[in-house]
Formats: sequence, structure tokens, C-alpha cells
Amino acid sequence: MDNNVKLLPIILCGGTGTRLWPLSRRSFPKQYLSINNNNSSFLQVTVQRIKNLENAENPIVICNEEHRFITAEQLRQINIKPSSIILEPSSQNTAPAIAAAALKAISKGNDPILLILPSDHQITNDQIFLDSVDKAKSATIEGNIVTFGIKPSNPATGFGYIKSKNCLNNNFSGPYQIESFIEKPNKELAEKLYQDKTYSWNSGIFMAKASILIKELEIFCPETVLNCKESLRNKINDLDFERLDKNSFQQCPNISIDKAIMEKTSRGVVFPLQIKWSDIGSWKSFWENSSKDIMGNVLIGDSIEINSKNCLINSTSRLTVGLNVEDLIIVETNDAVLVTKRCESENVKELVNYLKSNNRSESEENRKVYRPWGNFVSVDNSLLWKIKKIEVNPGASLSLQLHKKRAEHWIVVEGLAKIQIDEEKFNLKANQSCYVPIGAKHRLSNPGKKPLIIIEVQSGKYLGEDDIIRFKDMYGRKVM
Repeated sequence: MDNNVKLLPIILCGGTGTRLWPLSRRSFPKQYLSINNNNSSFLQVTVQRIKNLENAENPIVICNEEHRFITAEQLRQINIKPSSIILEPSSQNTAPAIAAAALKAISKGNDPILLILPSDHQITNDQIFLDSVDKAKSATIEGNIVTFGIKPSNPATGFGYIKSKNCLNNNFSGPYQIESFIEKPNKELAEKLYQDKTYSWNSGIFMAKASILIKELEIFCPETVLNCKESLRNKINDLDFERLDKNSFQQCPNISIDKAIMEKTSRGVVFPLQIKWSDIGSWKSFWENSSKDIMGNVLIGDSIEINSKNCLINSTSRLTVGLNVEDLIIVETNDAVLVTKRCESENVKELVNYLKSNNRSESEENRKVYRPWGNFVSVDNSLLWKIKKIEVNPGASLSLQLHKKRAEHWIVVEGLAKIQIDEEKFNLKANQSCYVPIGAKHRLSNPGKKPLIIIEVQSGKYLGEDDIIRFKDMYGRKVM
């Protein structure tokens, strides 16, 4: 076995996680959330878990184009510099994303072992996981495609299952040849699979040499490889991002890596993991995998329970209280509150679809909107005015821009602001303010070493985010 073969982590960061609404939304999906009283997001925890893997390179991260700045900022916060951030112009499922990453990995003449990881899974027993990855290397070097199976702890219906050709022994070691995959089963079937020791949960974590993955995709799903090659050939380098060509990438079939090759290849093996794992696909699974008090409650943020049992209460912006209730999910955000029976939380996705069909912005958008320079929160609004809290990162700058239909007042709350209004340039400190007239070219920058926080009051006959004309921008966005 060649122990010098490089290990290249591939982080899949393109999901939406709508079943964790109202926290997870299209504009800020699950993988970027910091929940369970943890200051690190799912993405950050995933990357930190593998940063000390032996002989590992900096990861390739694949994310939606819309989330590029969130991804880059969260990696910067934990001092991780990825080898590449690849932008998907659309979501085509995991097979095209993995194909693009594998092709990128071998583009410089190398053939590393790829460790393919979803960015939104919860894993305990990190060291057991890392030891298992190390043990699985030999199987990949021999030409196998390894998928990691989880020893079931219950007859779960929210996970897929892998059937091995051999009974998984008491040591739950491996690897084992794969016989078949089973999609999320109903309750009756799940009970049978749980009792059958040839089955494990499908974790969605894979390992294989990049060349082997491409070879198998060329056999079983050749259009994916063909279109990903074309998409990479015509990609655009955008700051620190690699933007895949939209036209060719969208020609890829929308298919998972399981369907594309794992259910068909003879190279597939399952390496079982005896760890606590979950993809946190619902509030119910989140409750199941969280630390609880003596009454079975999970309390996050400014939340209180009184005489309550087996509840999840998650508060993000205000005091939230559960009084004499049982088996409830209560999730509070600054613009929406979810209350549902714990056993019904799998149906949140249907709720999101209902909100979409009624054109409710809460289905997809958060009040807190992230930009490459920082973020803003909509505090209050009417037809003729809007109030925002704006936070600008140290050294960052908004574009030089103007608005045709609104004026703005800026009030500095914290930090130092560098202001440009037409040809005038000046600085403002805390408790100082300025006025930006309709049609004036203006720019807001943070020259300091601490975040700049301002209150922006907009006034005018139209307050949409599309009323903006950019003249200069340091983030590669379209300018006049």
C-alpha cells in the first residue's frame, strides 16, 4: 500500500435543509447554521473535524453560487484556506458535484484519494471516525469505492440503508461487499432492517481515488463526466471562486452518486462505523441527537420550560417559554415561529412548500442577509421607509453606488466609518450621522480593525434591493 497517496477532502455544501425551517432557508441553509448552543456551524465543524488527517490537503468546497460569500467567510473565521471553492450554477444533486471535484483534483496530474463529506452531518466520536478513514485508505488504493455505513441504533425511517453481502460481525469492522441500497423505508420495513445484521445506515460519506470515480462515472453515467469536463473547461475564475459554466453544468442529469454509480458498480464496499451519527434532517432528529435535561427538554438560546417534557425550544431573538407542554417543537426567529408536535416535524418541508405557493418571503429569505462585506438585518419597514442594521467587516467596503428612488440616513453605532458622497470624503465615529440624497454616488467602508455597525434609514417611493447601480466593486459584482 502506498501510504504517500494524498488525501483530498471534498466538502459538499449545496443543500437547502428546508425541514429545519424557520432557521434553515434557501438564503441561509442548514450547513451554515450554528445551533445547539454551539458557536460553530455544521460546515465549520465538518472542516475542523478533518483538518488533522494525516497526509491531507486543504479541502475542495462545492457550494451554490448564491452562498459563495457565506462559505468563504465561515472558512476564514476558522483559519481554513480551501484549495478551491467551486460554485454550482444550479443544484444537480451529488453526482455532478462530485464529478466536478474529482476532475478538478486530477487536473494537475495528481490522483488523490477523495474523502467526500456532506457539510451538514453531526458526528460524535471524532477520533473513531478519523481512525476509520485511515483504515479505509487501503481499500481505496486497491481500487474500491468505500462508503461508510453506520451501525443502526434504532429502526429509523429517515435514513437510507446499505445491505452487505456478509453479516456485519460483532466488531463491526470491514470492508464488506455491497449487495444493495434501500431508500428511506416505511416503519414496518425499518423494523426488519434494524433486526437484520447485514444492514447499516447509509451515511453519504465516500472515499475513492479520483481516477476510479471518474472511470466508474464514465461507464455508468457518462453524460455527467462529459458535461462536467465542459463546465470546468469554460469556468470563470471569480476572485477566490471557480464558477462552473452554467450551460454545460445544467446538462448534467440531476442524480445522486448512489444512483449514478454506487448501485451499479462492482467496486463498491461498505466500511461500517460504530459512531453516533445523524444527518439532522428534521427537528425530531435534532432533538434525538441533542443533550437533554432530566425532563427530556432541549433548550437553546433565551428559552425556558416550566413543567414541560420532551420538548425542543429554540429561541434566536426573544424569550420563548414552554409552559405545561409535552412533545413539542418550538422554534422562534425574528420573523417566524414554528410550533408542531415532535412526531410531525418531518412534515415541515410541506409547510415550506405551502409558504412558497402563497408567495411568502419567509419560505426562503431570512431577515439577516449576508453580503461579501458583512451583513444587514431588516429591523422595520413600511411602504415609504425601511430601517436596517448594517455590519461591515474590518477592511471591507460596499460598492460605489447610487439609488434612483430612495435616500438614506446613516447613523454610526459602533466603529469607524469612511464615507464617500459624490466627491466628498469624510469619516464618522459613533453617534455621528450623515445623509445620502437620492441619486448621489456613495460608498461606505470600514477602515478599522473592529466591525462597523450603522443604522440605515431608507426613505422613498421604492425600497427594493434591486434599486442599485454599481460603479466600483471589490467583489467582482456587475458594475456600470
